[in-house]
Formats: sequence, C-alpha cells, structure tokens
Amino acid sequence: MKRSFTASFTPSSAALAACIAFVLLTGCGSGHGAPDSRPSASGGGGGGVPQEPSASRAPAAGKGSKDPDDLNGDGHRDLLVPVAAHVDPDTNERDERVGVVFGSARGLDPATRAVYGRSDLGIPLSKLENQGSEDSLAAESVTTADLDGDGFPDLVTTVTEDTGDGSGKQRNTLYVVWGTPTGPDTRGRQATRLQPHSTADQSGLYDITRGDFDGDGHHDLAGLGDNGTKAHILYGPFGRSGAPARTGSLRGNDGGLSADAIDPTGTPRVTGLLAPSVNDGEQAPSTLYADPRTGQGRELRAGNAHAFGDFDGDGRRDVAVGDNGSRNDEPGSETEAADVDGSLTVYPGGGGPPVPYKLPAPGKGRQSDYGPGGYVAADPDGDGRDGILVATYAGATLIDGEKRTPVLRQGPAEIDHKKRSDNARRARPAGAADFDADGRDELILAWAADDLFTLYGEHPTHWWITAGTSGRNATSFATTGFVS
Repeated sequence: MKRSFTASFTPSSAALAACIAFVLLTGCGSGHGAPDSRPSASGGGGGGVPQEPSASRAPAAGKGSKDPDDLNGDGHRDLLVPVAAHVDPDTNERDERVGVVFGSARGLDPATRAVYGRSDLGIPLSKLENQGSEDSLAAESVTTADLDGDGFPDLVTTVTEDTGDGSGKQRNTLYVVWGTPTGPDTRGRQATRLQPHSTADQSGLYDITRGDFDGDGHHDLAGLGDNGTKAHILYGPFGRSGAPARTGSLRGNDGGLSADAIDPTGTPRVTGLLAPSVNDGEQAPSTLYADPRTGQGRELRAGNAHAFGDFDGDGRRDVAVGDNGSRNDEPGSETEAADVDGSLTVYPGGGGPPVPYKLPAPGKGRQSDYGPGGYVAADPDGDGRDGILVATYAGATLIDGEKRTPVLRQGPAEIDHKKRSDNARRARPAGAADFDADGRDELILAWAADDLFTLYGEHPTHWWITAGTSGRNATSFATTGFVS
C-alpha cells in the first residue's frame, strides 16, 4: 500500500542548509520530471549535482483528491520542501519559507512550484519568532491534511500566542490555511484558528501530526499537550469555523508524536500513532497505539528512529524501531546496550514475535553524532513489501529483508572555493513516495552545504528523486533559486 509523503528530516523525525523556502519555484534538473537515463558517479544524474531553477509556472487547477499530499487536488502527489530567503552568514539565522514542488503524470515537476511565507497564507506572527523576518515560516512546522474533506488539503501550523487572560502566559494555537484547486488559499484571508477542546486549549498543542485515527476516512490531527503527558486527537471532518467533529486523548510520553501514513487512495484505514519517550540523546522506548480507538498502547524497545510500513508483505501495517546513532554525552553514557546498539526491530502488524535486524556499521574508527539517522519505509521495486531506508555514514542503505542496497548521491566537491570531503558531500534520505504512480516508490535524498548538515541533516538545498535504488534520477533540483 503506497504512503503519502511530506518531507521530514532527521535527527529524530526529521529535516535539512543553505537556501530553501516556500515561494513560486522554477524548473531545475531535467525540468519536466522525466527520468535522467545517464547514471553518474556523483549521483546527480547525467548533469551531476542538481542545478538551480531558472523559471517557474503555477500549478493547474485540480478537481479534488483523497491524497493529503496532493495540494492542488489534480491527482498527482506534491512535495513540501524548506526554502531560505536569507541566511545571515555571521549568525546562521534563517529567514525561511515553505516551498511546494507540484506533481504531474510523469512525477514531480520542479518547474511547477510555489513558495509561501506567513503573509501569503494569513498566518499570525508567533510570539516565539526571534529570527528571520516576520514573514518567516519553517517547513518543518507545517502539516498538510484535508480537514474539511473537500478534496483540497489544508496547511496546519502552530502559532505561539498570549492567552489573553492577563496572566502573561502563552499557548500554542493551531491555525489552518484552507486548500483550493490551485493550492493553499493566498487571497489575503486570515488563517482560521482551530478550536481544540478546553483541556488542550489551556497550554495548546505541539508536535502536530496527521492521521485517520478512527479509520472513518476523515483526516484527523494529533498533538501533545498537558506538558507532554497527553496526546490529544482532533477528529475530522472540521468545520470552516475550525471546530473538529469531536476530540479524544491518549497517554503521551513528551518525546513527540509520529503517525502512520494516510492511504493516498482514500481507502479508510486506521493509522497507528507512536509516542516516543523524551530523551537526552540516549535511545529511548516508545508507546505504540496500533489502533488508537482502543486506547491500548504497546511498549516498544529503545530506539529513536522509526517508520511505519508493510515490511513483511502481508498487507498489514508494521512498525520498525531502532538505533538512530545518537548517544548521551554525559561521562559513562556514550554507549547503548548490545540489543539496542546498531540494530532495529520490526514489530509485525499481524502479530508474532518482533524481528531484529543489524544496521550497516560505520567504517573503522568512524563515529558521528548523526549516526544512522532516521528511517524511511520504501518499496522501490513495487513488490508490495517495504524496505527500510536508513541514513548511514556512507550515504543511505535500503534494508529489504536480508538484502542491503547502498544508494549514493553527492553534493558538489567544492563550495566557495573550498573542497568538501566525501563524507560532507553525501546526501541523506528524506522520504519516499510513488510520485509517478507506476507502483514503485522513488527515494528522496537531500543535501546541504552548511557544516551542520553532516551532523544533523538540517536545511537541505539539493534534492534527488531517484529512479528506485539505481544511479538514475527521476528528477533533481536545487532550491537556491526558489526565492529571488
């Protein structure tokens, strides 16, 4: 079953550095989404590393879709990417935007794109905004879901506001920008404030994720509240006033939330919800709500990386949890237990014992805080069984049963007349999706030039949409020209 995709990056659930934002984009790479037939040692296709865009066009109006990542509802999946309008070279503070690369019948088309700031979408300024301009909007703060069920996904983000009761306290308030046949509404209207139930409204919600947690076909939202002790669920459909159909809650662990993918075909399916425990760098356990309707959670092994998918090909949704390479840096806490270190475990959705796997080991004498990084479920051969794409010290590796397939893409060998090491050039996995609807997933790899990328994988500027695990690309693009 294919999953929908919104870009997210590691270290934990996570994202990637130089110029990326959400504005009207222009073509780059092949410019039309067609596969580049010439493999390249650099992994950038026949043209080497991805190129900056040179032109852009607006997306065609769609008629509606069930896919939460099809923002204009034209039947083709789109991709959200972070974009930087400006980076201060002295402080590294970023003025960010949210970018959308729209899909086509041939896959993602970098020439059809849009970039959005707060003012474009009518989103109020957050009280916590302390860098960039008042128009800055980080891509990792945005969630897409079709809350009102009209076939055009909406954008949801959190704004920190004063409570308004004179106490001086603040709360995290959810705002929604309603979707239209050409993407998010940019007609100058104020974004709609969502209305969670009164308990969650005291402090607000954070770590927002989407899902269909009751399996009724309507998109829902979940977020942590009550100092992380509860995961509040806002069930769809939502009214245009911002009110959910109903609400509920589960126990939270203050380590964030992650949900299984909504089926992009619209077929109703209960999506599992994972609640990791808070940690200080060490690998921490999680609670899995495979069916949130029951309220029953299952405690999983320690591991800060995870992915939902069908890893045994039986048609049921499984969960993979394992080591993401992070370690507590306090004296005596630099290592993990033998059953955690360098391993992952798949918990079958159909029952049965957990299945352990070993992760690719780093080279001799090598160690990195980034470690293997996050996990991505992907089915690049279309056989109905997902593999697990992991970030490694050498790039990325797809684990499919006992098979290991390396996937390498590299950024430029020289930046600002300074040579980059091979390790600093390797792209990280950022996701996977079947953008061209051929039944096989393309892998999404990303890379950025700043020094933090090697450790954390933040703020990517170069993107590769691969043709499976081969050296060819379906398309590739750089976001450095998305904002002029």
